[in-house]
Amino acid sequence: MSTTHFGFQSVDEKEKAQRVRGVFDSVASKYDVMNDLMSGGLHRAWKAYTVMVANLREGSQVLDIAGGTGDLSLAFAKKVGTTGRVVHTDINEAMLRTGRNRLIDAGVILPTLVCDAEQLPFPDAHFDVVSVAFGLRNMTHKDRALTEMCRVLKPGGKLLVLEFSKVAKPLEKVYDWYSFKILPQLGKMVAGDDASYRYLAESIRMHPGQEELKSLMQQSGFGHVDYHNMTGGVVALHVGIKC
Repeated sequence: MSTTHFGFQSVDEKEKAQRVRGVFDSVASKYDVMNDLMSGGLHRAWKAYTVMVANLREGSQVLDIAGGTGDLSLAFAKKVGTTGRVVHTDINEAMLRTGRNRLIDAGVILPTLVCDAEQLPFPDAHFDVVSVAFGLRNMTHKDRALTEMCRVLKPGGKLLVLEFSKVAKPLEKVYDWYSFKILPQLGKMVAGDDASYRYLAESIRMHPGQEELKSLMQQSGFGHVDYHNMTGGVVALHVGIKC
C-alpha cells in the first residue's frame, strides 16, 4: 500500500482525493466568506497580483485549475476578451457549481469542467497560461499534476502557482498560533466545521517550501522558474515558463 499525507495523517494514496473532496464539499458555501476572514481580505491582493503577472492579452487561452468559486476565472475572462477563452475547472463538483453560479450572476459564461489535474483532458500545447491557486497542496501526486500542466501549455507558456508557503522566521510563532488556535475556531463559528480548517493549517505545513517547489517545477519540465513571496512568505507565487 502506498501512503501519502492528509494534513498530518498518513493515509492510503487512494483515499486522499476522497478526503479532500469531503473537506471542500463541507466548506463550499462559506468558502469566499472564510477567505476574507482568514486573510483579512489579503487573498484579493494576492490574486490581483497573480492576474497582473499573468499579463494576459486579448485572445489568450487560459486554464484555471482548482478554480473553485471562480474569482480568478472571472478576472482572467475580463483580460482575454471575446476572442480568448478561460476554462474553469476543479476536481470538486460542489466548489465548481458554486463558482459557475457566481460567474453566471456576473454575466460571464465560461466552459466549466470537473477534472483531475493529474489527468488533464486537454491536448498538448493548448494553453497560453495555466493557473492553480491554493489547490496544488491538496493534490496527491504534485509531480504528475505539474507535468500535466506543462504538457498542455504552449512553448513559451506560463504556469502560475499561487499557494501558501513557508513564512519568514520572525513570523513563525504567531503564524502557528493563528493557524492552529484561531483558524479552526473561525471555521467552527462561520462554516460549522473546525476539522476542515485544521486540515488546512496542517496541509500548509506539509506543502513544499519555496525552493523545494521551484525545484519540483523544474523537474516537471519548466525551463525557467521564479517565485515571489507575499505577506512575509505566507503566500508565494511561483511562475514557470515552458521553454
